[in-house]
Amino acid sequence: MPDYEGLIIRPPSEADSLILQYTIGCSHNRCIFCPAYKQKRFRIRSLEEMRDHVEACLPAYGDTRRIFLADGDPLGAPSGELTELLTLLNSSFPGLRRIGMYANAISILGKTKDELIRFREKGLGIVYLGVESGDDRLLTWMNKGVTSAEMEEAGKRVKAAGIKLSVTILLGIGGVDKDMSVSHSRQTGRLLTAMGSEYVGALTTMVVPGTPLHDLERSGAFALPSALELLRELADILEHTHMERGLFLANHASNYLPLRVKMPDEREDAVRMIRDVVRAQDTSLLRPDHARRL
Repeated sequence: MPDYEGLIIRPPSEADSLILQYTIGCSHNRCIFCPAYKQKRFRIRSLEEMRDHVEACLPAYGDTRRIFLADGDPLGAPSGELTELLTLLNSSFPGLRRIGMYANAISILGKTKDELIRFREKGLGIVYLGVESGDDRLLTWMNKGVTSAEMEEAGKRVKAAGIKLSVTILLGIGGVDKDMSVSHSRQTGRLLTAMGSEYVGALTTMVVPGTPLHDLERSGAFALPSALELLRELADILEHTHMERGLFLANHASNYLPLRVKMPDEREDAVRMIRDVVRAQDTSLLRPDHARRL
């Protein structure tokens, strides 16, 4: 089997996919909340390395239908090299139906629409984009390196190429400031609506030792909202998100109240249910802290 460097992270929906580590780490790797790739220096594996990996996987996974390319930003690879890799994967795995990968907005914007279409024709079926917030103040504070307008353009570019888009957002990243929470909710809902992604995943911010966010928490400059305040924020974001179709998910292990909402039909009922839980202040309905994890 191929050698993997460090911890491998993949979306929950890629649980049954063959994971191939094309890039090591993340090209940005400066978000203050993220511990994922701090021990890695970003690099892109050569096509020769990837050919060796594919050959090592074929005996056990020759009939695979889905492949996920790790680590944090395979779309940051040069277009020609990525096209060659996608061609290799399609020729090696005859039953392959979809290739997925993480991407950041800067890497997406670094590709033309024609390049993205070419990737889709070569099997790239879904891109996972960490949006976190639609509020520009929070994006700057988180050190995301992009604006909400750039996030929106990146999402639209993926969609225009015919590639499915799955985005993640963070509950509680604005801390206990209620005005910031309101702005985060409204601006994030606006951005999600404009991007038109098929899938939205809401995760709850968890402060991890070793991250800049942990340092801010220890200094008193940041504090997480309570569980009920986080649910109130979730309801506000959902209320301001008007997806024409798709799923809004809050069923990640970090969340207090697992939620799966078919948009737009189930949106109003979901908002009402969350607000009822908050109004009742019955924390027995929530996932206990000891059961939550990244």
